[in-house]
Amino acid sequence: MTDTTHTPGADGGDALVTAFNAVGADYIFCSSGSEWAPVWESLARRHRDGLPCPQYLDLTHETVAVGMATGYGLIERRPQGVLLHAAPGLLQGSMAVHGALLAGVPMVVSSSESTTYGDGPGQDPGGQWYRNLSVVGGPHQIAQPFTKWSNEAASVHTLPTMVTRAAELAWRAPAGPAYLNVPLEILLEDWDGREAKPIVKPGSTHSSPEEVDPVAQLIREAKNPVIVTETAGREAGGFEALVAFAEAWHIPVVEPDSAVCGNFPRTHPLHAGSDIGPWMDEADLILLVNCRAPFYPPSRRPSKATVVVIDEVPQRPHIVYQVLFADRYLEGNVANTLRQLAKRAKDLDETAVAERIAAQEARFAAEQKAITQAETEAEGAEGIDPVLVTATLRKLLDGTNGIVVDETITHSRVVKLHVQTAGPDSYFYVQGGLGQGIAVALGVKLAARERPVVLTIGDGAFTYNPVIQSYDASKAYELPLLIVVFNNRVYKSMNLNHRRFYPEGAAADTGEWLGTDLHRLPRLAAFAEPFGMHTETVDAPEALAPALERALKAVTEGTTAVVDVLVTR
Repeated sequence: MTDTTHTPGADGGDALVTAFNAVGADYIFCSSGSEWAPVWESLARRHRDGLPCPQYLDLTHETVAVGMATGYGLIERRPQGVLLHAAPGLLQGSMAVHGALLAGVPMVVSSSESTTYGDGPGQDPGGQWYRNLSVVGGPHQIAQPFTKWSNEAASVHTLPTMVTRAAELAWRAPAGPAYLNVPLEILLEDWDGREAKPIVKPGSTHSSPEEVDPVAQLIREAKNPVIVTETAGREAGGFEALVAFAEAWHIPVVEPDSAVCGNFPRTHPLHAGSDIGPWMDEADLILLVNCRAPFYPPSRRPSKATVVVIDEVPQRPHIVYQVLFADRYLEGNVANTLRQLAKRAKDLDETAVAERIAAQEARFAAEQKAITQAETEAEGAEGIDPVLVTATLRKLLDGTNGIVVDETITHSRVVKLHVQTAGPDSYFYVQGGLGQGIAVALGVKLAARERPVVLTIGDGAFTYNPVIQSYDASKAYELPLLIVVFNNRVYKSMNLNHRRFYPEGAAADTGEWLGTDLHRLPRLAAFAEPFGMHTETVDAPEALAPALERALKAVTEGTTAVVDVLVTR
């Protein structure tokens, strides 16, 4: 094979770009690979000729590409295009693709392989495919465990419709990434111009009145009901629908530690904190609203409560082991179901309602008092307590409609409790493994440019991130973030587990705690300096608020700011 030229015209690259355009992708998030020249050529022709196409983002790491698509999808809730390089690029980005699966974000991820290895007619794919890049079974086999659907586009003539199918599958509940292997030979093959039909938003599902009415009666008869939710706020309209439902029936809402987004205002009097424990024996009705894993350990069953599961897809196919103890299911669209239930909030037992309102007011007041006390103690503590950081952030963001993306571990409860986010799409916890936080925050910022986006992150998680590549994307595409590092100079979670498993072990005796020390790291904010970003390192309480104020001002003016806060625990 010696043919290395290709006449400009319609080929598989055009077919792929046309398909992404048809499915309504705003962006193609690409970590470059040698197979994507046909796509680049198609985009260049479209730019030259003024033809429509998604905006192309040229990103320098697979985690950044997938993570930004995830963050963007958390806000926009529509499938975007992601291009990775061959099997190695797919493997590099696999953690982030798995994170998108857990986060319920639709996207179409593609990478490539060779099917001829240089022994077929036409263009020479290059010897790297024969020697280094191919895997037995193809990259679509690799992607299968961490995507909703994984397949190969075996013909240029079916490629556009395969992209359509992947996008439609990705968008439907449970939303998540679909993968399509597009061999390089298909990308280079002449295409006859048959375009994919544009896709439309999925139709909504509804629980029937025959299903909803009995549940409404259960709520009406309950003396001590509770709502438990992890991801109601992830659904379009779910946040507002949950507020209306809880208010109509006067039911407290628990967001357990497993909650991964903002579902209910933390400042609302019906917010009942993050501990489901007290309800396990007290509640007579537990309403699990988009709650995939409410009980831990899974065998921990409520002692007397009837359990109603409100979830469009309650049995999540990507969860290995899932226990819900459901007595009833309402499997329509969550926001629709909550609205239907809210309309049925009639003929309530006024005495029972008054009693649970009084009980919830007492719980809420006690939690607010505990929050205030913790913040007062943090203000008077020696050094910078994590509570002081989060309380200062809350005050700084007040009235800004800010968004918090969290990639802390040992400080995640503190962040949720003291930042007190109160609006829809105002809090997200990064899913599927550490090292994606900056990219996810960048994607959120891409979708919400008018809102300040804050990434809270531990020093251990920070070092897992592709920091340089993320900063490059931030500067190249003008996506300023406020990054606040909770730096305790240790992998605290790992150290806590070692101490928990071996409280009187050799490490406790000798002080040799392996796998935890991060004191050797340089100043973490310094990595942003070559990009001309705003940097601060803070080690004194009195310097914290002014540093964060300066940082947010820099973000408002258009540059990412990194504040490395040396916390005491």
